[in-house]
Amino acid sequence: MSTLATDNPVELHDWVQMIRAEYLEMPGLALTRRQAQRLWGLAPEVCDAALDSMVAAHFLKRMRGDAFVRADTSHQT
Repeated sequence: MSTLATDNPVELHDWVQMIRAEYLEMPGLALTRRQAQRLWGLAPEVCDAALDSMVAAHFLKRMRGDAFVRADTSHQT
């Protein structure tokens, strides 16, 4: 797997696993891309790739207002 450019060369898979664990620990978590970038210290391209892959895997869904929430929650889309 390729590594995206970040200050800490962590593979995308590792970021996805860490972000997934945070969402599992806090089921009501709703973050915009910018909030996720700040929370986890991610470069924009890494954050975009991680969130997009989690949406594609149907773990997260994107809400109005650009917040990302777990796909299995009852938040209104």
